Amino acid sequence: MGLLEGKTALITGGSRGIGKAIVERFVAEGARVAFTYRSSATESDKIVADLGGGDNIKAFKSDASNYEATQELVTALLADFGQVDILINNAGITQDNLMLRMGEDQWDKVIEVNLKSVFNLTKHLLKPMLKNRGGSIINMSSVVGVFGNAGQANYAASKAGIIGFTKSIAKEVGSRNIRCNAIAPGFIATEMTAELGEKVIENYISNIPLKRLGSGKDIADACVFLGSDMSTYVSGQVLSVCGAMNT
Repeated sequence: MGLLEGKTALITGGSRGIGKAIVERFVAEGARVAFTYRSSATESDKIVADLGGGDNIKAFKSDASNYEATQELVTALLADFGQVDILINNAGITQDNLMLRMGEDQWDKVIEVNLKSVFNLTKHLLKPMLKNRGGSIINMSSVVGVFGNAGQANYAASKAGIIGFTKSIAKEVGSRNIRCNAIAPGFIATEMTAELGEKVIENYISNIPLKRLGSGKDIADACVFLGSDMSTYVSGQVLSVCGAMNT
């Protein structure tokens, strides 16, 4: 039996990168999985097909940063799956720039997608979780949200905001057996990071004590732990998965 057998999970931004790795691992551990995407319909359909299709996995086109769209998503999701036991707020973007050059639109978009989306999905799923008297909310932060990074003030602010949000929600709903934790990934190898070039990646690795990039599987493993019954007394925490960068 898988570690997530009998549980239903919603994963935002699940069509690529870290989100895709989480979707694949959750299905392997026996969970019923719904995941969202914004524009990559072909990739999302392929993920569903590769993982067996059927009633246990479904992709939803939805904008996590849009309040009304996420309300419609949750309504459709509950109609299809009945309940949600695990919410993983993974959707996120970067629009890096030095503060002197950063436009208001770059600031607003990153805050909207990375931070407001966490509010939207948590807001709409809290009532069903309260009704079920249980649930696990996992928010994807970043080590950049802990120690900052030049040229990423918007991204760092959004990820730091997620940490404060996580701790607050854990205190609000802990009495109803709902847990809320954050994961702070370090430098993770994805399609996006591969475009940075070999020299840039080597520079990052030189600053990582474990001397390697993380993988999507590393983050997915942490999500399995926080979503499963192995972590029933863990809430309000930030789990850094960063090869000791944040040490």
